[in-house]
Amino acid sequence: MGTFHSDKGALHGMTVVVKTTGKAVYIGRCDTQTPDGIFLNDADKHEEGQDGKSNAEYVQTAAQWGHWPRIKYISIPTREISEVTRLADVKQG
Repeated sequence: MGTFHSDKGALHGMTVVVKTTGKAVYIGRCDTQTPDGIFLNDADKHEEGQDGKSNAEYVQTAAQWGHWPRIKYISIPTREISEVTRLADVKQG
């Protein structure tokens, strides 16, 4: 039987999209989500307009092909988060 991580949050182990109140969006594997923030492993960050792509285009590409994990781990404070969704729930268009 596997190890249970009931204290890590419902998204533990899932690849998520974290939209921020600023220009950045993060995609990574959720380790822990608490009232203080979310901790991602193997993440990537994109800022609106980076490499000529909008955040929406970046997320669509990641939903289709996956993301490139350039950041080993990162913690994003709750005050900077506007939305957290599973990458698998992003509609490919």
